[in-house]
Amino acid sequence: MFWIAGICNSLAFGAILFLLASGFSLIFGLMRVANLTHGAFFMLGGYVATSTIAGGFGISVLAAALACGALGVAVEQIIVRRLQGRELAQVLATLGLSFVIADQCLLLWSGDPISLAAPSTLQGAIRVGHFAFPAYRLFTIGIAFAIAVLLWLLVERTTLGAKIRAAVDDRMMAQATGIPVSRLFALVFGLGSALAGLGGALAAPIMSVYPGLDTEMLPLALLVVILGGIGSLVGALLGSVLIGLIYTFGQILAPDLAYVILFLPMVFVLAVRPQGILGRLTT
Repeated sequence: MFWIAGICNSLAFGAILFLLASGFSLIFGLMRVANLTHGAFFMLGGYVATSTIAGGFGISVLAAALACGALGVAVEQIIVRRLQGRELAQVLATLGLSFVIADQCLLLWSGDPISLAAPSTLQGAIRVGHFAFPAYRLFTIGIAFAIAVLLWLLVERTTLGAKIRAAVDDRMMAQATGIPVSRLFALVFGLGSALAGLGGALAAPIMSVYPGLDTEMLPLALLVVILGGIGSLVGALLGSVLIGLIYTFGQILAPDLAYVILFLPMVFVLAVRPQGILGRLTT
């Protein structure tokens, strides 16, 4: 039962990581922008959900995704686009913005952790024989899997996805063929930010929302992207599951070495396969 419960908890945490890391992977894979506000969007999504819960859980989750998506589009157009081609400046600007967002969240919602109750239909546990697991965590796993499928269909089976892949492979050629790369950038940045906000809202009933959540989750998202491969949705899914398993069992079995165990795979992958498990080398 211990191992089954641990694996299920790992998958639930991995589902949250996927929602965060998939958006980061899309943004970095297409735009080559290390968006360090991504963790702040995750935290902000959780706070927005707690403030709009009066309209219902579904409304609060949607509000969190839309708010973070709209803010992401504004950040891309006002800040990131003006610093195009200046990677260090983009990193510093997004890092500074993450501090601003975190400070404003602290001002608006105080420094106390805020919990969000799961919807009544998802409270309780699902029982299979003698094993019971929280229904909401199973719901989170299902939502993450559904979003993974939808994102894969969007990127691999639609005209928009073909344009995104073309821009990823050769931005200059894509522009020469008439693909509106700037609009794609804004769309992808907004979509990635919305996914981060969605992840924060869905994580709120499990993890609560508190100052510092952004700095805790962003390094884990970076680990997922590095392990899975930049720009690879399947890699992000695989990396999320692996990091979820390593993080959960590391905290349980060897808490004093949890972060050593967590970061060792990243070091190994960078040494053996710098592009990640499912990533491609770029030139």
